Order: sequence, then C-alpha cells, then structure tokens
Amino acid sequence: MNDPAYEGSLAYLYSLEKFGSVFGLDNIFRILRSIDNPHRSFRAIHIAGTNGKGSVATMIACILKAAGYRVGKYTSPHLVSFTERITVNEEEITEEDVALLTGYIRERAARECPDGFYTFFDFTTAMAFEYFRRKKVDIAVIETGLGGRLDSTNIIEPLVSIITNVTFDHMKELGGTVTQIAGEKAGIIKKGIPVITGAQWRSREVIERVAGETASTVYVLGRDFSFKKSGRKCMSYRGLNRTLYDVAINLDGDHQLSNAALALCAIDVISGLGYDASESQIRRALSSVIWQGRLEMVREKPLVILDGAHNASGVRALRRFIRTNYRDHRKAMVFGVMRDKQYRKMLESMNDCIDLAILTRPRTDRALDAAVMKNVARNSIVATDTRSALEQARQFAGEKGLILVTGSFYTIGEAKQAVNELF
Repeated sequence: MNDPAYEGSLAYLYSLEKFGSVFGLDNIFRILRSIDNPHRSFRAIHIAGTNGKGSVATMIACILKAAGYRVGKYTSPHLVSFTERITVNEEEITEEDVALLTGYIRERAARECPDGFYTFFDFTTAMAFEYFRRKKVDIAVIETGLGGRLDSTNIIEPLVSIITNVTFDHMKELGGTVTQIAGEKAGIIKKGIPVITGAQWRSREVIERVAGETASTVYVLGRDFSFKKSGRKCMSYRGLNRTLYDVAINLDGDHQLSNAALALCAIDVISGLGYDASESQIRRALSSVIWQGRLEMVREKPLVILDGAHNASGVRALRRFIRTNYRDHRKAMVFGVMRDKQYRKMLESMNDCIDLAILTRPRTDRALDAAVMKNVARNSIVATDTRSALEQARQFAGEKGLILVTGSFYTIGEAKQAVNELF
C-alpha cells in the first residue's frame, strides 16, 4: 500500500469508527440520497445470520458469475486488505477506485448535509453501492454487517432474503435471547419477498411469524429443501425445482454443505426471476469456490489452518472438523478474541481438541487481553502478539503438526500476513 490517495482514504474511513455502530437507517438514507441512490440501479440478494453469511454470499456470487452475470458482492470484515469487502465477479475493488469514491462521496455528502456524520459501515456501504452502479452489475449479493433490521444494508429491496442461522452473538446490540436476536435478523424480510433460512427451533418460529406478517413465502432448510453429505466436501441436494447428486464443494467443513444448500435454494428462487444457472455452471462454480479465512489451509509443513470462528457456534463447527480430520496430529492453537465474545465457551469447546493454546491479542482496541483467558484454556501460554504466537506454535507443532489460528477475523488476518514471512 504505497498510494498516498488510498492511504488517505483509509485514514478517513477508519476515523469514522469513532462513531461506533449507530443503528438506524437515517444516515444511510442521507448519504445515498446525496449520491442519487445507487442501490436502485441493480437487483440484489440480501443475507443475514449469525454464521455463514460470507460463505453463502460467495457461493451465490460464483454460481451467478459462472452463469454469465456480472455480480457485485459486499461482505465484511476483511482479513488483510480493505479492498476484499467490495468485489465484482470476485475481483476486488482497486485502491484507485477506493480513493476516487471516497472523495466523491465525501464531497456530495457534505453538500447534502454539512453537519451530518456517518459511521464507517454507512460510508463503506454507500461506496459499495456506488461502485456496483458504475460497474453496471446485473445483480449484487449483499451481506449485513450486524443484525438486520437497523443495519445500513437494509435499505435495499432484494429479490430474495436469506437468514443463515441464529445463535448467540452480539448480544449487547441484538438482545440476550435467541428470539430477540432472530427478531433483529428477521428485520431484513420485506413485504412479499421470499425468505430462505437455515435457522432452527425458536429462531425459525420468529422468522416464520415475521414472514407471515409480510406475506413472504418461507423456504426452510430440512423441510422445503435439503442436502445429504455424500463424502468429504461433497453432497447431494434436493431443491425447489432441481435435484443434484454428488456436488463437490471446494470449502472444508460439513457446515459448508449446509451453506451450499442455502445458496442453491437462492438460485432456485431467482431462476424464475431471470437469473438462472445450469447444473454444469453450478457444479463448476462450487467445485472451485474460494473464501478466505474459512478452514483455509495456508501451509502444509507444518499444516497451518486459518478459521474465522468468532462465536461459540462457529467454534463448535471448527471442533467437529478438527476432531474428524486431524485427531492424530500434534496441535497448537493460536487464539485471539474480541472482548464482547463468549470466549469461555469458545475455549472450553477446544480444550480436549488441541494440545496447546497460545493466547494472544490482535491489534485492535476491541480485543480481549490474552492474560484474562489463561485460566480458561487447559494447556496454555500467553504471547505478546500474533506473530510471536505463530513462532511459538511452530516450535511446538514441529513439521508434522497442525497450527490452528482462530477466535477472530482480526487474529487470522494478522496471521495471514505473518505466515508468509515466518514459514
């Protein structure tokens, strides 16, 4: 990153983090009005949920790209570079375009409302929408930042809404019960717009109730469409209007099969709205899909796996994967987490799964002090930063062992940069 204009733009964008998360749509309405409402220039798919949003978004985007459409995608957070957040046909926005759009939106927004302020997510959402308009995308896949009802992305009118699952996360902002959290995520449901969900039990009941109030058809995983594992990274899918056998998914973990089923159901729904994809296009896309930081193997000797599990549900899925596939490996886990996460449950889930936990603190004010976790992890040491944690993990694991990095996207982002230098 050497472009002064890009560096200046990032400095401005990150300065907006001082406003934190301001829930509500007033700010995004103002900033989008100031740039002539770019979100009205393209069709969209909207995705909320606790886990799997980015994976589902990427699978849908790859399928639609394989089918010949020009596809925008907006996800968060990023791992290494801000440009990861905004893509067209899986190609990241350029640093030059980030700088150009930052200047353009700042000037227009200031003219519209001189005394207004915008959060980091307000501004980057507007940037994504304007970029998609300029790139003339046919359709955009939009992931919520936090929650749904009051999320900046909830300004759009999608072709279909997807709610992946609902578990405990961001309780301070979204509520202390699963039903409260589900109610916030169900806020993306629009009148008459179909809804696809992988949520279960009480959270599903909330979603179905809201959908009933808005006259929106609901398609539930396991009831209206389903999948069956047919091998590692492989499944069969029974959908709304197609059945596919032995579909290869180029993402590890059984939870990705569930995510793939949600993506395929979305393709089923929009196929009647002018966005169809053939079986061969679907197979080609899913067999080659790449999504960074989700059970991502970045080195083989020693084996280094990065996974962005950042809540108790995500860590349970990670634990199942490690126990199933790497039971006999000597395992070191580098773990750094945010203060507002259920770090006790996360670490307790991994206690009988790894041999050594190396606790660290990523470089963000939101991170938890590593020493606080020391009495929770059964066999653990504390490292000053992610880089030194990786060095200690390598020494412990040896060439034939496994190094697992998890707990936060901040942690795995720092690890992804350091691995190339250390290994």
